[in-house]
Amino acid sequence: MSLLKRLAIAVALACSIALPAVAQDGSLTISVGFGPTAEVPDPRINYNGWMSNQTGVTETLMGIDYELNLYPRLAENIEQTSPTTWRVALRDDLMFHDGTSVTAQSVVDAIAPISEEGNPAYNARISNLLDLAGLEAEGDRVIIFKTRSPNAAFPWTLSEPGIAVLGPPSEAFPINATGPYIFREAVPEQLYRVEVNADYRLGTPGLEEIRVVVIPDPAAAALAFEAGEVDMVMNYPETDFARIQETGAQGFSAPTARLYFYTVNARSGPMSNPLIRRAVSAVIDRQGIVDAALSGVGGEPAGTIYPAGTGWAADINPLHDPTRAEELLYEAGAIKEGGVWTLDGEPLALDIVTYSSRAALPLTAELTQAFLQAIGIKATVRIGEYGASDEAIAAGDADLFLQAWVTTPQGDPGAVLESLLQTGGGSNTGGYSNTELDQLLADGRTTFDQEKRAAIYDRAQEIIVEDAALIPVFHVSQVNVARAGLTGYAVHPTETYWITHETALRE
Repeated sequence: MSLLKRLAIAVALACSIALPAVAQDGSLTISVGFGPTAEVPDPRINYNGWMSNQTGVTETLMGIDYELNLYPRLAENIEQTSPTTWRVALRDDLMFHDGTSVTAQSVVDAIAPISEEGNPAYNARISNLLDLAGLEAEGDRVIIFKTRSPNAAFPWTLSEPGIAVLGPPSEAFPINATGPYIFREAVPEQLYRVEVNADYRLGTPGLEEIRVVVIPDPAAAALAFEAGEVDMVMNYPETDFARIQETGAQGFSAPTARLYFYTVNARSGPMSNPLIRRAVSAVIDRQGIVDAALSGVGGEPAGTIYPAGTGWAADINPLHDPTRAEELLYEAGAIKEGGVWTLDGEPLALDIVTYSSRAALPLTAELTQAFLQAIGIKATVRIGEYGASDEAIAAGDADLFLQAWVTTPQGDPGAVLESLLQTGGGSNTGGYSNTELDQLLADGRTTFDQEKRAAIYDRAQEIIVEDAALIPVFHVSQVNVARAGLTGYAVHPTETYWITHETALRE
């Protein structure tokens, strides 16, 4: 990296947020690429619950363990009493941060607003997951959930971080939750700070304070770590992972359910043609991208949505066949003259957008650009913020949007596909629509037999590949680094869990 580049990063870092000059005893400072969007980020709104869950502030009724198994968390047990009724019993030792008891009614009061349009806590995405017809307390320890239709994913849904168990907020406890750490302050897009909950039911937590600071540029985060200004970096640049461990840093890497993939503009332009979508998929050398962008730290070429180990991976291998790509282009009516493809008399050109907060994204987009240009397709790459890229694909101002999502954040396969690819899905910004896929996703929700569900999602993944509804590139291991002495931490496959009461940082 040039001296000029290092100075520019250092200036940007210094201007973004005041960091502690050195690590503080009993304190853990974590660098992330995205930050809070409000001074009090209600866990039920948007994806705020991820941060509060990760930092140990909030807890959910159900949880996902490190083997992707569902377990009762604040719940003692869950029982299905009819196709649309679930009975959840609470543990009897639960206290909010303000010292009041967690009751069934307080759970109802926290969760019900998520599904109430017009309520400040309304969340359309989570409301769709819950699909509630009713919610009520039965005594002090039992909550009755009634869904509009049978929902096989419902117990898994209760692990969604946004469905947090919360008590009434106050000035002292604006996020009044149950976890080992207490929310203290947030600075939008800069800082999320929590302090120890000394009365936590499972034992005294190992840290006094956790500071999550936002450094959007991965290279700047790496520099801050080496300068001792942060203790831990989430999503450390893969290309530097081996070297940084030689300095004495701890490296954490483990497979997750995160998929790097292209959303396609299925409404307009070249990518609205399935043949061209399939051609683009075939020209991408996924193994080459994994080798270059991930530097051997962990990643697998992706032919479909779910990685091995999730229980939902379909046996579909990624295709890399530039010859087949050209055959598909000819089928689509494109013409190659002088080594350049044209379509309807115009050069075939594709506009790729992505964002920079994950180090592998820009490089993956640029490698894709090179693969396309190698067979005569003009391609451009624009790197900006996530929101701007999402808006570009939604407005038809881009053809491909490279992004990275956890495909089973609640351990169940349906929710992400419904959001990304179901007609009218909340994150279906490319406008893809397929009636057979819509029906399969609906059936996946209402089918309780696990073998039948597996067959449904296998077929769904076949359609996604056949139609190139989106273009998977690779599954990735999360790569994090921390200074020596961090204990009680491991990479979680859903990436929604970081800190527990056992996490500590010792000299």
